[in-house]
Amino acid sequence: MKGFIDSKWAWGLLLAASLAFPWLAGNDYHLTVMSTAYIFAIATLGLNLITGYTGQLNLAHAGFMAVGAYTVGILTVDHGWTFWASLLMSGVICVVLGYFIGLVSLRLKGHYFSIFTLCVGYIMFLVIEKWDGLTHGTVGIMGIPEPEAIGGLTFDTPLRLYYLVLFILVVLVWVMRRIVKSLLGRTFIAIRNSDELAEALGINLMRNKMLAFMLSVFYAGISGGLYAGFVRFIGPDMAGVHHTFDMMIFAMVGGLGTVLGPLLGAIGMPWLTQSLQFLQEYRFIVFGPILVALVIFLPYGIVGSFLAWRARRDAKEGKPHAQD
Repeated sequence: MKGFIDSKWAWGLLLAASLAFPWLAGNDYHLTVMSTAYIFAIATLGLNLITGYTGQLNLAHAGFMAVGAYTVGILTVDHGWTFWASLLMSGVICVVLGYFIGLVSLRLKGHYFSIFTLCVGYIMFLVIEKWDGLTHGTVGIMGIPEPEAIGGLTFDTPLRLYYLVLFILVVLVWVMRRIVKSLLGRTFIAIRNSDELAEALGINLMRNKMLAFMLSVFYAGISGGLYAGFVRFIGPDMAGVHHTFDMMIFAMVGGLGTVLGPLLGAIGMPWLTQSLQFLQEYRFIVFGPILVALVIFLPYGIVGSFLAWRARRDAKEGKPHAQD
C-alpha cells in the first residue's frame, strides 16, 4: 500500500470506475449529477492551484467560472459561434481578465487579498445581473447549443455528454499533475510556505503568483464554458460567492495542496448531499456536523491527512516520501 494513493494504479482504478459508472448509474439523473460534479471538479482544481499550492484564497473564483459560462452563452446564442470556439475563448477571456485583476489584487497579502477578490466577485455578479444588453440580465441566457459533433461523434444524449465531460476532466487533471510536479509547482509551494524565504531564494513573487492566478482562472473559465454547454441555460446566480465556498469545501474535505483530494471532494460531496435529500430541509443539520467532524479529525482533508500520516511514518523509519 505504500504510495498507492498517488500511484498510477490508483489513478487507473479511478479512471476505470469513472468509465464504468454509466453502466451502474441506472438512470440519466445520476449521469447528470456526476457530470455536473466533474465540471465543478475542474473549477475546484483551479481554485486549489492558487489556494492550496500558492497560498492565495481567491474568493472571486465563481465569478470567473460565470465569465466562462457567459462567454460561451453570448458567443453561441448572440453571435453564432460554434461551441468549441466559444469554449476556447472562455478560457482565454478569463486569463486576460485574470491578468488585469491579478496586477492589482496580488500586490495584497493574506486576508486583504481575499477581501479584495470577494469584492471583485461581487462586482462580477452585479455586472452580469445589470448589463442587460450583453448578459440578458436577470433573465439569463437560454437555448445555448449543445457541443457540435466531432467527425461522426455527437453529444446529444446524457451518456455522450458524460463521456465528453469526463474526457476533458481527465486531460485537465493530467495537465494539473504535470504542473504541480514540475519546478513551477515547487515554486508555487515555496511561495505558499513563505513569501520572504522564496524571494530570498531568487523567486520572482509577482510573476509566479500571476502565473498561478491565470492558470487557476483558466480552469474556472473552461469549467464554466463546459457547464453552459451541458446545462444550456445560465443565470447571474452562477457568479454567487456561495459557489466559491462550495468549491473551497470540496478542496478542504479532499485535501488542499493535493490533486487527488479536491477531485475526490468535488465528486463525493455532491453525492453526500444527494443521499441526504430524504431529510429535505433538515439535511443540513446532519451535513453540518459531518463537515465539522472532518475539519476536527482530518484537518488536512482526507487525502492530505493520509499523506501527512505517511510522511510522519516514513520520517520515523528514515524513508523518503513523495507528495501528490
